[in-house]
Parts: sequence; structure tokens; C-alpha cells
Amino acid sequence: MSEQRPEAQDETPDTSFVPALDARQRAMLAEMGVRVWAPRDDSPARQTTEPVLPDRATATPAPQRQRAEASAPLVAPVAAPSADRPRSSLPDGVEQMDWATLRATVASCRACGLCESRQNTVFGVGDTQADWMVVGEAPGENEDRQGEPFVGAAGQLLDNMLRAVGRSRSGAGDQGAYIANVLKCRPPANRNPLPAEVTQCEPYLARQVALLQPRLILAMGRFAVQALLQTNEPIGKLRGQVHRYQGVPVIVTYHPAYLLRTPTDKAKAWADLCLAMDQ
Repeated sequence: MSEQRPEAQDETPDTSFVPALDARQRAMLAEMGVRVWAPRDDSPARQTTEPVLPDRATATPAPQRQRAEASAPLVAPVAAPSADRPRSSLPDGVEQMDWATLRATVASCRACGLCESRQNTVFGVGDTQADWMVVGEAPGENEDRQGEPFVGAAGQLLDNMLRAVGRSRSGAGDQGAYIANVLKCRPPANRNPLPAEVTQCEPYLARQVALLQPRLILAMGRFAVQALLQTNEPIGKLRGQVHRYQGVPVIVTYHPAYLLRTPTDKAKAWADLCLAMDQ
């Protein structure tokens, strides 16, 4: 799903909390197009060869340098739902459905006009025991054809981003990520989701979150952020904070489709992933 570019940000991404990287993570960042650097040691005792970094799983974490603005990520206030939002016309009992019933209900949903033009509903993919959940915006043409979220070039970039932090859509538990969109049907011609369409689909997403019970939600893109946090603030103002949805920490970042159009912001997306890993 395409995404409008947010307002330009003047600040340089804060990478003070970026952890030490092993060779695999450096390779994944290279695929993302993120340049990795570290301060040069000019002392006389500087080693002539690059030291071997310890394995991430066994290394003893070094003390992190305190960020200039705060010692911990800011925790954003929880937004109150708007009283002016339209009500959903979904079947009763969505909040009590199990995975199989929820998937079947989505597949037969006719709550809004998107059902008239879809090829397939796009429910979600990944381990239902994963402790990370990735929430995107809406299916695009490839997703509509295949019935799976985040395929094509944007999906490949997302896969690279997940691999850089030791996760994948096929992984399980703390090595997996469950991936879903706010909308389960593709808007015609990949247009932006309408507020009424988001309202109809939100109960499905809320039930997916309740069933999954993730440790963290990664919200990717403007419409995913707006649906989860009930805010119209631009992504640039919401990054770098820990938000909440149903009590679950939410980290805001850019949609992979936007990053493909604006590769200079990939470093910011990596900083967002590092913040997610700290939760």
C-alpha cells in the first residue's frame, strides 16, 4: 500500500542505542541500504585488525551511552477514541472468535464496498505464538492476488528488516513475527483507505492482537499508526517514543513502500528497529 511522504525532518537520527552488530546483521543492513559506521579509535593502542564481535545471543551487553534527551525512550500518552467515529457493522461476537473462526469471518466479510473488487482477503501470516506483531496499512495488488500481506518489493524489504533483528515471517516465538494489515481487502487502484473502511476492519485487527498477545507491535505506515493510536500526528513526530495499544508497546516506523521511494530514511527505520529490540 502506497504511503504519502511525511514532513521532512531536520534532525539527524539518534543511533546511540544501536547495539553491536554481528556479520549477519551487517549483511542484512547492507540489503536494506543502511550504511553502518562507528567512531574511529585514534589512540596509540588502536588494533591493526578489526576485532571479532561476540555473538549477540551470548555476549554480555555493554553499558549503553545515555541519550542526550533522556535516559529511556519517551512513553507516549494513550490517545482517547474519537466520539465522532462511525460504528462498525461487523457480525456480533468478533471479540470472542478463535483464529479459525476469525479467518473464516474475514474471508466472507461484506461489511464495506471493498468486498466488491477484491480477489482475496488478506488475513495475516506468521506464527500465532510470535511475540512481535507487524501491522501494515492495506493490501496492494500483489497482496490481493496472493492473499498474503507484504509481498513484492516492499515485502522483500520488510523481510530484510526482520532478518536484521533475528526474525522472520516463518520464524516461531521470539524468532518470528506475525504480520497483518489494518484493512483486509485492497482499496481499488491502491488508493488510500477511507475512514469508514478502517472502522469496519479495526475489530478484526483488535481481535488478532488479543489472540496473539504480542510483546510488541511494530506499526508501519501512516494509516496503521492512525488506526492503532487514534491520532493524526505525522510519523516523524511519533517516532522515538513507546506508545500503547491494548496495553502492548507500539513502535512507530515508516512503511517499506515509503522507504523504497525514500531510501535516505532507511537509517531512521533501523533506529526504530533498535528501539523495538530494547522493549
